[in-house]
Amino acid sequence: MLSLVLYDILSELPGNNCSPNPAKPSLLGPRFVLSYKDLPFVTLWVEYSDIPIAMKAIGAKPNKRRRDGSDVYTVPVLSDPNTGALITDSLEIASYLEKTYPEKPIFPNNSEPLIRAFDSAYMSLILPGIKPIFARSTEFLIGARSADVPLPWDAKHEDWVLLEKGYNTAYEWYQKNDGKWIMGDTFSYADIIVACYLLWYKRVVKEDEWTMISSWNGGRWAQVLADVEKECKLA
Repeated sequence: MLSLVLYDILSELPGNNCSPNPAKPSLLGPRFVLSYKDLPFVTLWVEYSDIPIAMKAIGAKPNKRRRDGSDVYTVPVLSDPNTGALITDSLEIASYLEKTYPEKPIFPNNSEPLIRAFDSAYMSLILPGIKPIFARSTEFLIGARSADVPLPWDAKHEDWVLLEKGYNTAYEWYQKNDGKWIMGDTFSYADIIVACYLLWYKRVVKEDEWTMISSWNGGRWAQVLADVEKECKLA
């Protein structure tokens, strides 16, 4: 089997791969899925400013248009030399990998539609509290090559209150079953979605702020991240 190729953003953050892209921290998802499914892959790092050029060069499709009608190209993009497929967007990459390499399912029991709905619901919970982080990550990605943008950045007290409120609700979701995963004893892409945001916080906020997040709901979120990283062999 030939190694799949994952195109990702080169970062100045610790760990090299960033994906604190303002569009979605779940851009980290493909790496979790590939590792969980034991699929061989290599990463090709792309500078933020080079994304349009690099994606056009490989024939990737833009995933949206600006108001002026110009195309927007993003990463991650997955190239599969075994099938010739070229997939854009984290969730679509996960869906493709599930259909093409069904061993070790991430959408068990035909749950893909439900997990897509979970993705939207989870985002609506936490978005009010992470807007400032999105704003600064946008500033970093756009200005990192031309300006000194300090990292990590500050967030206001009320932002953390909103974020904690969102996670209190997410905690209630987890409490509705007896297992450690969203689907009880069954691991799924829903858990990867949650872990992607947690890993994003861990990489981009201050150490004491990550300690604060880790302490919420009796330390549940640090444990979720650790469990998913172990399950996906990324610990």
